[in-house]
Formats: sequence, C-alpha cells, structure tokens
Amino acid sequence: MTRYAYDLDPPADVTLGLIVLQPDETIEQEFRRMFGADTRLFISRVPSGAEVTRDTLQGMAAALPAAASLFPPAVRFDVVGYGCTSGTAQIGAGQIAGLIGGAVRTGASTEPVSALLAACGALKASRIGLLSPYVDQVSDQLRRVLQDAGVQTPLFGSFDEAVEAHVARISPGSLVRAAVDLSQQGQVDALFLSCTNLRTLDVIETIEAATGLPVLTSNLVLGWHMARLAGIAARGPGRLFGMAGG
Repeated sequence: MTRYAYDLDPPADVTLGLIVLQPDETIEQEFRRMFGADTRLFISRVPSGAEVTRDTLQGMAAALPAAASLFPPAVRFDVVGYGCTSGTAQIGAGQIAGLIGGAVRTGASTEPVSALLAACGALKASRIGLLSPYVDQVSDQLRRVLQDAGVQTPLFGSFDEAVEAHVARISPGSLVRAAVDLSQQGQVDALFLSCTNLRTLDVIETIEAATGLPVLTSNLVLGWHMARLAGIAARGPGRLFGMAGG
C-alpha cells in the first residue's frame, strides 16, 4: 500500500442547518429554491404527529435536541432554523433557541415566529391578516404570541385542517382565493400565510398583485431571516425580498 499526503480545505464560508418536521413535504423544496445549490444547507428531521394539536406540537420539544445533534458534528453552523410556526408558538422561541444551542454548534438560531416578527418590523406592519391551515386551538396560540409581541391579527381565516398530509396538498388556487377574500374583510398592513408545509412561493406575487398588500409566509420569512442572520443573499418573491437590503 502507498500512503499519500493530503491537504485540508478551510471550512466553508457559510453553513446553514434546518430542522424539518417529519411529515413536512414542502419547506425543504422551497428552501432549495431560495438559497440555491451554492449554499451549504444541511437538513435534519424531528418526529411530530400526523395530526396537528397543541399536545403533538408541544411534544416536539423533547425531540428537538436529538434532531439537532444529528447534524454533522464537525460542522459549525452560522444559523440553524427550526421549521415549525405553530410548534414555536406552543413551545416558545426562547426554549427552542436553548434546545438547539445546547445540541449543535451554531452562531444563531431562529424559527418562523421570530422571523415573522423581524419581517413585520422591516415592513412596518403591526396589523396583519393571518391565514392558517389549522384548527382554532392551534391558531389561537399563535395569535396570542403575536399580540404579546405587538403584532395584531384582526383578520383571521383558516382551512380548519388537522391532518398534516392534507396541508401539503392544499392547492395554490385555494390559497389565492382565501388570501384575497381575507384581505377584503378589513384594513391590515400585510398578509401572513402560516405553516411551513403550505406551498406558497409560487402564489406570493399573485396575491400581492390582487390585494396590494405585502404577503409573508412561514417559509419566506424563515429563509429571509436566516439569510440576514448569516449575512448572505437569498432569492425570494414578493416585497420582503424586494426591499433595498432585503
């Protein structure tokens, strides 16, 4: 056997991690579109229930450290994102940051709720129309968390769905019709389509054109916020990414 010497390349400039719910079929695909092939993006998955309830969402807290620990241990991440809006509302953003930070080497972490609040701040939006796929007991907690942070949700609509596999198959046309109808029910500064499993990237600009309002979605704001925290560029539709420096 001949032994060869070798050189080691320096660590990558930026590395992102994303913790995805086990039944989520959407966020990973939309993140690949926003960040492209040049961004180092590692994915881990966390067990979660087939039905979305307060109990199944809160139960993810116990599994989050194990999911985060499955990222490559030699990698130091710039940002790790947790891909669940309603789960964040139930568990709490602070607790999620602690669970992730204790299990993986990362400079920062975020989730859709903190990302949404940052996006609302950037857009100066304090009143939003909220469209959720989920049953009221799940959506109500998200609305309380947003209200406590200074973002009101005077307009609220839901598909009243508890089965996660159905959420991933809600048609783009259904999203457009519901969002446009919701926007006509009162005065708000923006619309928010909640849930990382909704297929939203391709309808954002259509809804913005029909309503005249900025449209935010769970995947859009999470990708935008992770890119900002990491100091890199990402691509996304709509006014949020269209802002100067967005």
